[in-house]
Amino acid sequence: MSGKGSSSVIQTQKLVDQLRVEATMERIKISLTAADLVQYCQDHRHSDPLISGFAASSNPFKEKKTCVLL
Repeated sequence: MSGKGSSSVIQTQKLVDQLRVEATMERIKISLTAADLVQYCQDHRHSDPLISGFAASSNPFKEKKTCVLL
């Protein structure tokens, strides 16, 4: 039973150590990150196919033309 108790103490110590490391980490404000994301999207919108669309010749979703005999 002493083995089970000592493993619990070790796990708790690891958890405490991890929480101390996380508490000392420098955090980035969400508003700054969101502003960076918006700026990135605006800077790269010309190459975004969801905004600018596909070129007709390179559209992989366009149906292939078939030959139909009447």
